[in-house]
Parts: sequence; structure tokens; C-alpha cells
Amino acid sequence: MEAKLLKYTKSIAYEESGKFEETRFEKKHNVIFSNSSEGSLKVAKEIADLIISKKAKGEQCILGLATGSSPIKVYEELVRMHQEEGLSFSNVVTFNLDEYYPMTKDNIQSYYYFMHEHLFNLVDILPENIHVPDGTVTADELHQYCIDYEKAIDESGGIDLQLLGIGRTGHIGFNEPGSHFNSETRSIILDYITKVDAAPSFLGIENVPKKAITMGIKTVRKAKRIILLAWGQNKSSIIKNTIEGEISSKVPATYLQHHNNTTFILDIEAASELTRINTPWLVGPCVWDEKLSSKAIIWLCQKTGKSILKLIDEDYNDNGMSSLLVEQGSSYDLNIKMFNKVQRTITGWPGGKPNADDSSRPERANPINKRVLIFSPHPDDDVISMGGTFDRLVSQGHEVHIAYQTSGNIAVSDYEALKFAEVSKNMKCSKDDSFISGIINQIKTKKDNAVDSVEVRKLKGVIRQMESLAATRYLGVPDENVHFLNLPFYETGSIKKNPLCDEDIAIMCDIIEQIKPHQIYAAGDLADPHGTHRVSLNALFDALKILKPKPFMDDCWLWLYRGAWQEWDIHEIEMVVPMSPDQVLKKRKAIFFHQSQKDGVMFQGNDIREFWMRAEDRNTKTAEKYNNLGLADYAAMEAFVRWHY
Repeated sequence: MEAKLLKYTKSIAYEESGKFEETRFEKKHNVIFSNSSEGSLKVAKEIADLIISKKAKGEQCILGLATGSSPIKVYEELVRMHQEEGLSFSNVVTFNLDEYYPMTKDNIQSYYYFMHEHLFNLVDILPENIHVPDGTVTADELHQYCIDYEKAIDESGGIDLQLLGIGRTGHIGFNEPGSHFNSETRSIILDYITKVDAAPSFLGIENVPKKAITMGIKTVRKAKRIILLAWGQNKSSIIKNTIEGEISSKVPATYLQHHNNTTFILDIEAASELTRINTPWLVGPCVWDEKLSSKAIIWLCQKTGKSILKLIDEDYNDNGMSSLLVEQGSSYDLNIKMFNKVQRTITGWPGGKPNADDSSRPERANPINKRVLIFSPHPDDDVISMGGTFDRLVSQGHEVHIAYQTSGNIAVSDYEALKFAEVSKNMKCSKDDSFISGIINQIKTKKDNAVDSVEVRKLKGVIRQMESLAATRYLGVPDENVHFLNLPFYETGSIKKNPLCDEDIAIMCDIIEQIKPHQIYAAGDLADPHGTHRVSLNALFDALKILKPKPFMDDCWLWLYRGAWQEWDIHEIEMVVPMSPDQVLKKRKAIFFHQSQKDGVMFQGNDIREFWMRAEDRNTKTAEKYNNLGLADYAAMEAFVRWHY
């Protein structure tokens, strides 16, 4: 396989022969692709080639399969190859890694359901060749069932190729921290973080099963070939620990270091914390361009605890950066250049300062009054992520538009929806209240994890719309400048979304062409390739490709913000907007208008704090980082990166 590697990664060579030149940090073969789609296509091709070669020999191909978001595009490509190229699965036998317990096969959260929806129902695999752990076996039968599942794998001749994902705990399958090196198929208690990550699919952590059935570490290691997939920035930390760390039961995926035919397939974001990517000067010679130099100097400040202007030659030499001094001059010259660069990212004028020299400012001075379009994936990302900047843009006289890309209805709890429905009914707004009564009945009789009806989804969407209007009115935006796009990809009623379609892109093109903005702000979260933020960003990118030839696009700049979960690294930031204590409080109040997302939000993540707390903490820490570098001391800061399309 070929990989589109990041720049500065010449320390690792991956040849067609499969030979791998390890760095002193990395203990496992890995290949980095520019995005998850490219990596998935390569993996699907390897699986298809294996199926074909086995068929030519008259042999069965035994595949170990995984679920979750990581292998979705692999399965999509295998289905395409079956439908368009005649790839047959008639000789394929599959064993799935795991299943929740207890779990019925028809539950949309079951892995049995997942595999049939994404692969089995779409290819010609024989039903008797499909093996997914059965979440309906009784507690008395469970122990023997696991023994029999293990025996079935052995009797098939063993797994030829095992596909894996990886959880943030380092689990493979459901082998949670503490799993033994020689563990086999068994039942297991799920780790808290695993349940947190599964919570969105189950519409709340309280609905996530506490147990699962899983192949063991030994079972996985017996596979002749193992491919582990990891996409997105939220996997970067555990990937670094797995590839560079010591083997430990605390990170079960590290056991794969003992397997001599395992490859980790990563996208750039998932690989971003590997030493050769994150700090390549610690690995070997680097090409010191401006971007890498900035990253290295900021890293050096954080490592030494010094501000930029206090760094000395010795700091550079002692931390693998002597070649930077040789190429670009003394520490004094480097420090001054870096200090000025970081200082120039700070601006109280996110729309550009009128009648000012803008040669060293992040934004243009002209036009003085800009048309600004803020894209918000959900109906609260705008104020959570850039509420202070939002307020500045409005108060400084720019024509600000907000476009909420999705309805966000899935994030409204049934309790919240029921409250509003009952208020409406008790107001007796209409003589015929059968519609509202019907919604109330649907909510009260809804089965666990069932998909909301269209009527209930509409109510939940309206709740979020009204909350959004309350917040935008508070910040001074006219109602006619607030746009609810309700992109179709999101409107499934479940956590699983549809692929982007032409209608999604057309809606995005229409709003941009209607406003003809000088500035676009959008969520630049890259954590999950299938998450709403990432899909919403892809919709914008696709729209911009179409609109790029339009004359008005020549004067349109795109700024990316980050959500409540993470922030741009200092060396990446190209514009940072400081906030006073009063502005921090104003942003907090704007977030509070999104009442359905307060006091027990459905998709909390592993951070139990509310979104406003996370946002303030993130903004405060950004300000602290700037201050630690020797710059002005602000209460909080919101950061942006300019995207060149």
C-alpha cells in the first residue's frame, strides 16, 4: 500500500514488500493516509484481493470483522466492488468481534443489525457463514456459548484477516483495560469511557448496556493478518500510546506489538501525536519551513516553561533543534520573529479594523462593513465556540448572518419535548388539539432507543430553533439574518446519519450565494470523520468548490473555529480574539438561552461539565498560553485558523 505521508516524515519507509524501518519511538508498523476515505479504499482492496485469491484456490476466506464508525467506508467499498465489479462473498466466512449483552438482533444499536445494514444484506454472503456473538443467550448459557464461539473460529481454520478499530481506552473488540494477554471469547463489563463513547448511539449513557461478549486478546492475536483502523483527532492520544508505549494491560491494543503481521492504518489526524509527526526534530533531520519552525518554538517554550523572548541557544541545542539555529540564525533572531508572528494574531477587530494598516493584521480593513456568514453545525455551536467574536462582529457594525446547518433535534430529550408539548396543549391554542395530543402520546409510549416520529422530530427541531433565535436576538442579530438549513443528511431521527447528497450541497450553495459573504466562519472539528461537525464541514468544502469560480468568492475568506471539545494549537492559530470579563459573561448568557442543552445534556461526552463551563475553560486556557509566551494577559480568547480553499 502507498501512503500520502505528512511532510517531514522521511524517517519511516513503507515499501511494497512490507518491510518497515522503525524509528526509535515506534514499535508497530503504521501507514498514514491523508484522509480516512483513502485509507479505507486501500484496506478494502486488500480484503478483496484476499477473498479472490482464496477463491482461486478453492478455499474459504475467514474474516474477523469490527463494527463502529471506523470500518464503515471499508464496508461501503466492498459493497461497491460486489455490485459493480462482481466481487463475490460466496466463499467468505465471518466472525464478528463483539456484541453488547444483553442485546436483541433487531435492536438498531446491536452489532448484528449494524453488520447486516452495512455489509451482509448487500452482498452474496451465505447466511450460515455469518457469525456475530448472540446477545440474547441466557446468563446460564453464556459461558458455554463463549467456549463454542471460540471453538467455531478454530474449526474454521482460524481467521485469515482480522479488522479492528480502537477505543479511547485502548480496547480492541471489547477487551477493556485489564484484559489478559491470553484471554479468549468471554463476557466482560464495559469501561466507563467506553460507555461514554457509546452514549450518543443509545441517546444517553444510562441506556448503554453494562456488559458485552467479546473475542479475547489471544483470539485476536491468532489471526494471520491484523489491520487496525483509526480515524480522527480524538484517537490520536491512544494511537501514540499504543504504537510508542510499553505493552500493558492498561492499554490492551499494545498487545498487538507482539503480532508480526499487524498494520495500523491511520489518517493524518489520528497520527498527529506520533513523535515523528508531532515533534519530528526529535526523530531526525527536518525541513525547517515556517510552519514547522513555529510549531517547534512554541513546543520549546512549553517544554522549558519559558516565554518566547527568554529562550536561549542552549534551549534549542538541548532539545533537538540545533539545526534550526544553523539554518535560520541565532535564538535572538528566531525569538523576535516568532514573538512578532504570535502577537500579530491578536485582534479585537475580527472583521478587520477600519482605516488601519492591515499588512500585519489577520483580517482586511476593507470593506469596512462586511457581510459575515457563521455556519453552526448544531443550533448552539455558534455561541459556544465563538460567542465573543460573534458579539464583536455585530457590535462593530458588520452584517452578520447565522446558518444553522442541522436541526439538532436528536439532542433534545423526550422529557424536554414532553414539557413543551404539554405546555402547548394546556394553552389550548386550538380547538382541535389532536395533533399535540398525538405527539404527547408518541413520546409517552416510545420504546427504548426507538426512532422518533416525524412529528416528534419536528417539535424537537422547533425547540432548538426558538432557543437559537433567543440567543441571536440577545446578541443583536435580526431574525431575518438567522437561517435554519435543516440539511437532509442529518434528518434520520437516529445517531446514524445519511451520506451527504446533492441536496445538502445545493442548500449550502444557495445560502452562500444569497449572502455573498466577505467572511465565512465554520466549525473545523476533525475528530470524527462521520460526526456531524465533520460532515457539515465537508458540505461547506464541497459547496465552496462549486462556487469558487463566482466573482464574489474572490473576496471571501474562510475562518475555522473549534467546538467545545478542543482548541487549535497555538502554532496553528492565525487570528485570536480577546474577551474582557464582561464579554465572557455575555457569552455565557447567550449559551444559557439553549436551555434544552443545559442541566443534563444528552451527549455529554467524557467531560461532565456543561458546555458553557467547557467553553470558558478552553478560552481561559488559550489566554493563559498566550500570556505564558510573554504576550498580554487577557481574561479569555477565541481562536481561528484561516482555510485557503
